[in-house]
Amino acid sequence: MNVRIGFIGCGNMAGAMIGGILKKKLVASDNMMASAKTRETVERASEQFGISVTQNNIEVAEFSNILVLAVKPVYMEEVIREIADHVKEDAIIVTLAPGKTLQWLKDTFGRKVKVVRSMPNTPAFVGEGMTAVCPNEFVTAEDLSVVKEIFESFGRCEVVKETMMDVVTGVSGSSPAYAFLFIEALADAAVHDGMPRKQAYEFAAQTLLGSAKMVLETGKHPGELKDMVCSPGGTTIEAVRVLEEKGFRSAVMEATLACIEKAGQ
Repeated sequence: MNVRIGFIGCGNMAGAMIGGILKKKLVASDNMMASAKTRETVERASEQFGISVTQNNIEVAEFSNILVLAVKPVYMEEVIREIADHVKEDAIIVTLAPGKTLQWLKDTFGRKVKVVRSMPNTPAFVGEGMTAVCPNEFVTAEDLSVVKEIFESFGRCEVVKETMMDVVTGVSGSSPAYAFLFIEALADAAVHDGMPRKQAYEFAAQTLLGSAKMVLETGKHPGELKDMVCSPGGTTIEAVRVLEEKGFRSAVMEATLACIEKAGQ
């Protein structure tokens, strides 16, 4: 990939992206640059990834063909105002911040810019991320293909309508936290009945990993896969009965809907 990629912000998600890009050898390390507020953060990125680093956001903007704004929403306007006049005319801007619409981004830049909103998630750290992308009207099919290739270097990527971006936050952006809670709860129950904790986490986590893979690779409905495990009068259907009694599915749905609502504020 013959591009230069810059990251403004070098936190956990940016680090996961940089690691994925380098691991897949999409871009050489000397064609990547990252900035952060603190010297400690940029030095860590330099040591870990071997890329160019700086505390100067403008330097990154002037360097990049693809510029990833990996800053929290509260800082987004400040950063854009700082770099707007230094972004290359044909650069692709990729944002990670929820809630900042394509129209808001265009207005804040104050000029025609190619922008792709994205919502990755933390499983990108292990190459199993799920990312939604949404381009504005100035992004070409070729531009979008390049951006997708970047995100697919550490997982899966789908193009969605902008109206779905808040939904994506609920169903994939934030949902690893729900999965971790479930793993922890499964393991706690196993520990309660005598299994060593480390082993309990392994059993619980591998089971979720395998179950998710079954959904993705078999194409079967989750309900059908659930029924395959539930023998008549057996242990699994008894557990499912208790989960239903305790409002398991309703709790997950309500939590996700609350997350979507918060994302849109």
